[in-house]
Amino acid sequence: MANVHPTATVEAGARLADDVSVGAYAFVGSEVVLAESVVVGPHVVVMGRTSIGARTQVSPFACIGGEPQDKAFAGESTELVIGTDNVLRENVTIHVGTPRGGGCTYLGDDNLIMNGAHIGHDCRVGSHTIIASFSGLAGHVSVEDHAVLGAYTGVHQYTRVGESVMAAANAKISQDAPPFAMIAGDRARLVGINSVGLKRRGVDAETIRALKHAFHLVFHSKLRLEPALARVREELGHVPEVDRLLRFLEKSERGFTR
Repeated sequence: MANVHPTATVEAGARLADDVSVGAYAFVGSEVVLAESVVVGPHVVVMGRTSIGARTQVSPFACIGGEPQDKAFAGESTELVIGTDNVLRENVTIHVGTPRGGGCTYLGDDNLIMNGAHIGHDCRVGSHTIIASFSGLAGHVSVEDHAVLGAYTGVHQYTRVGESVMAAANAKISQDAPPFAMIAGDRARLVGINSVGLKRRGVDAETIRALKHAFHLVFHSKLRLEPALARVREELGHVPEVDRLLRFLEKSERGFTR
C-alpha cells in the first residue's frame, strides 16, 4: 500500500503503485497515475491527467500537471506524460498539453529539472537532459536527448533544441539550436561544437572530427547554405551523427542559431 502522509490529499480515482510515497500536505488529483517508487515530496501538487513514471522524484512545492498558460485553452482533456528516473526539483512547474499541440506535454527518462524551471504546454523533452535553475520553455518547444540548458535559459515557443546542445546560462533561444552545438547570448549565437558533452556521451574521436568538419562547412565556410549542406551530405552523410545534424537543419522552420 502506498505510503501517504496523513496530511496529504489523494483524490478518489488516482492510481498509485504500492510503493509510492506522498509527503506532507501534498495533493494528488483524481486523474493522476504514479508508477512504482515515485516520490512526491511535501507540499507538491500533481493534478490534471498526469502520469509519472517509475522512480521519478518530485521535490517540495513543485506544481505538476497544471492547466496551460494559453488563453485558447477551454478545459479540454489533455495530458502530461513523464517518464522514468526523473528528478524534478523545488518549485518546478510543468503543464498539460493543448488540443492544437497534440494534447500532450512529454518528458522522457533520466532528466534533471532544477529548481524553479518551467516546461510549458505541448513541450517535448527527450531523455538525459539537464534544465538548470529558473529556465523556461515556452509552449511547443522541443528539447532533444542529452541537451543541457544553463540557468536562466529562455526558449521561445515552437523552437527546437537539438541533441547534445550546451546552452550557456542566460541564453535566450529564439531560433533552432543545432545538434551538438554550444550556444550563448541574447539572442543566442553559435559558439562552437560541444566536444566535452560528446566525449561524456562516449562519442568516438573520429565522429567528433567529422562533426567539426561539418560545422566548419555549414557555419564557417564561404559556401551558401544549400551547397554547404549538399557537400556535407556527400562527404560525411554516412556518419549517423552528421546525418542527424543535416536532417535537423533541413527541417528548420524558424531558422537556426549561427
